[in-house]
Amino acid sequence: MTYHHLSVLIHRQAEKYGDRIALKYRDYEKAQWIPITWNEFSHEVKVTANAMAKIGVQVQENIGIFSQNKPECLFVDFAAFANRAVTIPLYATSSPAQAQYIINDAQIRFLFVGEQFQYDAAFSVLGLCQSIERLILFDKHIVRDARDTTSIYFDEFLKMGEGLPCNDLVEQRTREAKPEDTANILYTSGTTGEPKGVVLLHEAWLDQFVSHDARLTNFTDEDISLCFLPLTHVFERGWTYVCLHKGVQVCINLRPQDIQTTIKEVRPTVMCSVPRFWEKVYAGVQEKIAQETGVRKIAMLDAIKVGMEHNIDYIRVGKKPPMWLHLKYKFYEKTVYAILKKTIGIERGNFFPTAGAAVPDEICRFVHAVGINMMVGYGLTESCATVSCFPAEQYEIGSVGEVLPSVEVKIGEDNEILLRGKTITRGYYRKAEATAAAIDADGWFHTGDAGYLKGRTLYLTERIKDLFKTSNGKYICPQALETKLGIDRYIDQITIIADQRKFVSALIVPVYDLVEKYAQERGIAFASREELLAHPQVQELFLSRIETLQQQFAHYEQVKRFTLLPEPFSMQNGELTNTLKIKRSVVAKHYKEQIDKMYEV
Repeated sequence: MTYHHLSVLIHRQAEKYGDRIALKYRDYEKAQWIPITWNEFSHEVKVTANAMAKIGVQVQENIGIFSQNKPECLFVDFAAFANRAVTIPLYATSSPAQAQYIINDAQIRFLFVGEQFQYDAAFSVLGLCQSIERLILFDKHIVRDARDTTSIYFDEFLKMGEGLPCNDLVEQRTREAKPEDTANILYTSGTTGEPKGVVLLHEAWLDQFVSHDARLTNFTDEDISLCFLPLTHVFERGWTYVCLHKGVQVCINLRPQDIQTTIKEVRPTVMCSVPRFWEKVYAGVQEKIAQETGVRKIAMLDAIKVGMEHNIDYIRVGKKPPMWLHLKYKFYEKTVYAILKKTIGIERGNFFPTAGAAVPDEICRFVHAVGINMMVGYGLTESCATVSCFPAEQYEIGSVGEVLPSVEVKIGEDNEILLRGKTITRGYYRKAEATAAAIDADGWFHTGDAGYLKGRTLYLTERIKDLFKTSNGKYICPQALETKLGIDRYIDQITIIADQRKFVSALIVPVYDLVEKYAQERGIAFASREELLAHPQVQELFLSRIETLQQQFAHYEQVKRFTLLPEPFSMQNGELTNTLKIKRSVVAKHYKEQIDKMYEV
């Protein structure tokens, strides 16, 4: 396999694949998917790189991209690499204050923005961002502010780069591009404190290509990937880079809320996602089973049981299943499993990388039982995405897979997972103290995650910084409880309360539609959502489900009281990060009254 620097990757792939499709995106005006060939991709990157040089982009200058997933994001990315510049993505949902912080911290001069929301957010803070010289607008439908005299549309920007081949300056910079150049600075979401810019070098991505080629032996240029998670997130960014390195067709999902439609239109063979995606699949199946009766219900339950035995007890560990079991599995593979996969839109599935949070064992077993190859992994922004992932065979449920060959892992004090290697960040941008606190004198990065190794198989146990200590001196791992309880089909969001409290409690955002359906079936009358959630039968429903799910936990770890919330946690209220992680401190502040009430005698 040949490994190309990101500054030339797209052009080398165009030489290899020519008019084969590289990218697709959904045109909402035409209601169809528009293909972009490798030759066209290469051309757009060259024109964009030319235009960057024309407006004065410097070597290793920070370029901002404030947009939802769009082909233009990739054009700008690889054009910047051709100029040896650095790309800094901002989450499309970022508030004006968040955008202002990153622009000022990274001293961004040129900011590419996606649609009206991003433009409005960026323009509103321009007076507070002295470095900004120009906004470049991807969407031609953006309505510019009457006071805006400097912004230009992307089409206008590209005209500056016409006249290929690339000018001498771009070609010279590309020739001088080095593995040790900075490629990206990715700002962490910041569940506590201000965001930190994680510096990732080109050599880190190159090393990830080598590691993924070694691990993903059944991954080929015949695969089709759906780009679903934000490209701002290291997981999707890393996965998309690997796909482009492999020559895989990447279909870009513009609007996250449309995933259920786009996945059925694309029918991908691969797609990276977070566990929540599979939790919703699991909850949907459980709801379907609950609604069924008679032979259909028996068949669905048996199909899952057979899949568990066939795939988990035998295939997973390299054993040959008995003939009777194999024949039953093949029958369900053509019926129950096939219907499920087609309903989701993944009947052509090869494998599906999953990371970003803990995967409940029940979810992992179920997904594999029905023949979906979910590849669980672990990684951080600071590790340039993947640290470990399931191997093709002999994977261990409950683990986060085998450590990639290029990553060194050791277990430090308090069972903290420490990392070292080319894929690990060299530090945080303009934050020497934070860098020194995270990376020790021997070059080990301290993850803040606790776990253990069995050979090269890695297991996570808890997030050290998030451990709660009750007023009775007992330590509680909130993530373990949240992961376990969060799989319940009636629970949408949950946050555990325990720190410096005498017992464990929880704030729960229910799946409102299911609760309302439950009430209707039982003739429970209610005038408001608050009244519904306070109803004794609804309270008893959640109590019984929580007690069932938390039986494996010690008594002091179990939820004793809970509050059902009539409104979900949201980014608008500052309760969620851009990656949908709950900001515990903000939630504790916003719901102080409800929390205090749970601890009244």
